[in-house]
Amino acid sequence: MKMLITGAAMLAFLSFATVANAQKIKLVDGDPSPLKNESSVAFKFTYDNMAIGKFENGQDYIDKKKAEYNAKQDGKGDRWAEAWVNDRSARYEPKFIDLFLKYSLMSEKKDAKYTIIFHTSFTEAGYNVYISRHNAEINGEATIVETADPSKVIATISIEKAPGRTFGGDDYDAGTRITESYADAGKYLAKFIKKN
Repeated sequence: MKMLITGAAMLAFLSFATVANAQKIKLVDGDPSPLKNESSVAFKFTYDNMAIGKFENGQDYIDKKKAEYNAKQDGKGDRWAEAWVNDRSARYEPKFIDLFLKYSLMSEKKDAKYTIIFHTSFTEAGYNVYISRHNAEINGEATIVETADPSKVIATISIEKAPGRTFGGDDYDAGTRITESYADAGKYLAKFIKKN
């Protein structure tokens, strides 16, 4: 029995490690090293032309889900659509910033020398229906610019398949899963910049 439990724990760990390694971060252009000498950084987030799941146009996804929820209960879809957008500033962005600051050992400052503009180009909400689950994930691009003159780009770094899941699988809410994708992206972006 003890061997069976140990084997199951090892299998769970290997599955988690495989998912964690699926994220890809690479330098697209420039040199992020000037940011390493700074003690603070500013942040900006954009979502223009973001694809969602199988929908190239994310607004089509939002419209479809909104209509489906409203058909089940009047007003439910409207509330869902509002929460979908509000979660960006209320949950995703703060989590990205928190983990970036934790692993970069920097602080957030609006007038810092450099700003990280994180553009989310793709979101997969994933699902968790007790017997089956699929992690959330995001793709994005972090552009490091001079705060005083954003046309001066220092570096561009792409992030693909930042996974969103919680340890133990208690993530039945899509917002919780997506929040963890932003946490992962912020953490590994900080590590990437410190290493390069």
